[in-house]
Amino acid sequence: MSNLRMGESWMIDRRMSVARGIALAFAIFVATGALADTEYYRHVFFDNSLTADTYFYSGGSESAPSSLLLRREKLPVDTEHFHTPPNALKLEWTSRAGGGWVAQVEVVKFRNREIRFVGDTISMWCYATEAISAERLPLVRIADTDDRFSAPVRLGKFVRGVKAREWVKVSIPLSAFASASIHTLDAHRLQSIIFSQSDADGETHRLTVDDIVIEPANGGAVRGSGLAAPTEVRATGYERHIDVAWNENQTAGVQHYVIYRSFDGKDYRPIGIQEAGIKRFTDFLGNAGEKATYKVTAETWDGRASAMSGEGSASTRAMSDDELLTMLQEECFRYYWESAGTHSGMSRENVPGDDRIVATGASGFGIMALVVGMERGFITREQGAARMAKIVTFLEKAPRYHGAWSHFMDDATGESLAVFGMFDDGGDLVETAFLMEGLLTARQYFDRADAPEVALRGRISTLWETVEWDWYQRTPQSDALYWHWSPRWTWEINHKLTGFNEVMMVYLLGIASPTHGVRPDLYYTGWADGAGFPAGSNFADGRAANAKNDFVDGKTYFGIKLDVGTKEGNPLFFTDYSYMGFDGRGMHDLFTDYFENNRNLALINRAWCIENPEKHRGYGPDSWGLTASDGPSGYVPHAPDKEDDTGTMTPTGALSSFPYTPEASMLAFKHFYRDLGGELWGVYGPRDAFNEDENWIAPIFMGLNQAPIVVMTENYRTGLVWRLFMSNPEIRPMLDRIGFKPDAAGASSIPRRDVSPSETAGRENQPW
Repeated sequence: MSNLRMGESWMIDRRMSVARGIALAFAIFVATGALADTEYYRHVFFDNSLTADTYFYSGGSESAPSSLLLRREKLPVDTEHFHTPPNALKLEWTSRAGGGWVAQVEVVKFRNREIRFVGDTISMWCYATEAISAERLPLVRIADTDDRFSAPVRLGKFVRGVKAREWVKVSIPLSAFASASIHTLDAHRLQSIIFSQSDADGETHRLTVDDIVIEPANGGAVRGSGLAAPTEVRATGYERHIDVAWNENQTAGVQHYVIYRSFDGKDYRPIGIQEAGIKRFTDFLGNAGEKATYKVTAETWDGRASAMSGEGSASTRAMSDDELLTMLQEECFRYYWESAGTHSGMSRENVPGDDRIVATGASGFGIMALVVGMERGFITREQGAARMAKIVTFLEKAPRYHGAWSHFMDDATGESLAVFGMFDDGGDLVETAFLMEGLLTARQYFDRADAPEVALRGRISTLWETVEWDWYQRTPQSDALYWHWSPRWTWEINHKLTGFNEVMMVYLLGIASPTHGVRPDLYYTGWADGAGFPAGSNFADGRAANAKNDFVDGKTYFGIKLDVGTKEGNPLFFTDYSYMGFDGRGMHDLFTDYFENNRNLALINRAWCIENPEKHRGYGPDSWGLTASDGPSGYVPHAPDKEDDTGTMTPTGALSSFPYTPEASMLAFKHFYRDLGGELWGVYGPRDAFNEDENWIAPIFMGLNQAPIVVMTENYRTGLVWRLFMSNPEIRPMLDRIGFKPDAAGASSIPRRDVSPSETAGRENQPW
């Protein structure tokens, strides 16, 4: 049998096992848009582990004399045997009289995921290198999100044992799980699947479990006999990975794609899957000079597989620092180009996530990334203009609240989505400011005299001029702007925008507005929290400069003076969100040069990670950048202080600091990519975050975190977005009204050396 036939044999054997285990299809699973995360995660409980040694969303315990194999209190991952590549879960136990063991698999949680499974049957694929009889298979229980649990059922009741070296599908009706808690179990809000000891035979058993899915028992057959293979498989080689892309021939009924790799063009092995709707896969090979060829198949929910596609080939190669930066920007840019809302063109809050939710502020950042994409040639100017027109059309029709948009909107309808609670159903001035930061950047970029660009500029100007910044002052006498207003709840949230944080852009644009501007003294009473006023100004101050507030710092940390900030430092998104467009180089207000202050915030953040007072794994000179992201236990504004440093590292922290700390950011980039890329790198660049203490990798990419990488890297390289935003005619007069002044003669905004020579010694000659 040839090597090619061996690859095909793996597929044929798998198809046969699928056919034996399932005869029904799932019309209910048909994808309705380019992305289908919501639908996918209404059915898939487990497909693969992002980490190759243990599965984070698992746990277990044992009571002697029984035993259960655990690693770091988690279930181990099987990378040799899997139903879908590249891995599965491994259960290894010994059941003895008087003892017991419990192994628990948890649902994967990520932001905006509703735990609501659709179907009436739990199915899983099982494999054993040595046969396990039905009576010796574990007991199974389930628990819901309210910790209500079921009585046990015998796994062996639903399968006639597991034969040696043969995959078998086990299907258990949800109705088989009778509630054993004091309240009724809701199996559709499935939180946990629990395996536990059954017969105490004293023998060691090893069971591999994969593809745990909640499905309908009677979904109705998908019509049509053939399933078309993906087409136009393309492979692009970078330094350590190859990007594989393809075209979909159809999406109806497709659950995922299987990617096959060959190093000789003959022996194709399955290496991973990709959910329907995402037509790209990252194969991290780990070395330069590797050539590989790829083919792709489509698989439906009922187990049918297409023929293999045609092939695409590429090689990894050594890349210069400049080429690496372009690669980084392009991959993060794809988040906004390929995963945008199908109807709106706006940025999705996170991927995977809820398909409906598009985010206003992240869309402003995405627009700036779109500008970079056009300038770098990732897309054409015409493509970018068409996307911008789509976004503007959506914004023109979406609900506005005295000119402000809500934080989140429905991609299809524009309806405001109260993601953060009942009162969050109206205008969000901060998110609107970040959106307008992007729109004003695009208005300056599309400067040609042709009709489409002239129209686009005019439409953006109308959006800009109809934001009622002065309404969000609440009263003419107010000394600050307010974050939210709702026609139903008015000022119920009552969040005053004051003190050092990410919202400087709100005050800059509010003061700059040609139609609904606010007084320039609000910059000092609001943003600067009353810290002081310029000498000789006409502002009615009444407060002393540098009064106690949440703005001025003036302390030194790790030998680095911080003019403006709080605590030991701040999450680094404070140095990104308002400064992706605003170029603070060479000028200062009463308090600081914000470029220099942001540089110092980044240096303090890095110094904290090097000292690592909390002793977290993985921190160091090339692993730093604490900023806001999800972590193993949910969202945290990670920062360099004891309360907010949880061991979670968010790559955008260091990578969006390129303008401030280019050498240190490059060290972090190379570490994240070269050393951690096998698990951290995905189709949109680095995943959102990771925590080496807990062996956790974020399951998502996030709209607020990928764009700052694209934009701030470009500002470091060319200053493009800074130049465009600052060229808006309303910006310079606004800065004059606030009282910004040029820095002293001889002051330099050119980054100083930000790493010690010892940190880079010997690295220059490594075979990168």
